[in-house]
Amino acid sequence: MSLDRFAGHVRSVEELVSIVGTPSALAVKKELPSLDAHMRRFIACSPFVVISTRAADGRCDASPRGDAPGFVQVVDERTLLIPDRRGNKRVDSFRNIIETGAIGLLFLVPGFGETLRVNGRAMIIREEAWLTPLAVQGKRPLLAVAVEVQECFLQCAKALLRSKLWEPHAAPDLQSLSCAAEMFVDHVQLPEYDVAKMQTLLDDAYKNNLY
Repeated sequence: MSLDRFAGHVRSVEELVSIVGTPSALAVKKELPSLDAHMRRFIACSPFVVISTRAADGRCDASPRGDAPGFVQVVDERTLLIPDRRGNKRVDSFRNIIETGAIGLLFLVPGFGETLRVNGRAMIIREEAWLTPLAVQGKRPLLAVAVEVQECFLQCAKALLRSKLWEPHAAPDLQSLSCAAEMFVDHVQLPEYDVAKMQTLLDDAYKNNLY
């Protein structure tokens, strides 16, 4: 099955605008070319950001990054540094950045409805002088993503309000969702891993390999 099943898709920007309409002056004017004081404080309060990148062949990737609030360093109004903490070494985002240099960021602050969107150019850096201040628990990241801000703006809270993301009483029922270990075992299909062994591996990684 593919997208070919959708015969009535929108085929042009003009058709899209005819359906959705045009943005208000407010929606257009909120976009800034650099980070103002409000945005810098927002990033300082944010413990979570989604990094979106694209490869040279057009493939896209969205990857979560999280740490203590303010882990993304605001160097100046046009520059951000995102430290690379220990992960699975797939480095999908890094590969894409090396190929195209394009990046989009979505910052969230728990309990706050609005999100902050930042789009721009990026590169992977390894200079010790920049990486040392990003150390946590005495461990300096091997790499960081340097972002040149080209456009940034607040996204309204409608999506988070509809999802009730920050409402504790609206927590989803997880009874029908398999545990992560079971899902990984089914996905990787490696005979040396059963659910118990995979769970042990995950527990150790989450406890001892965050930094």
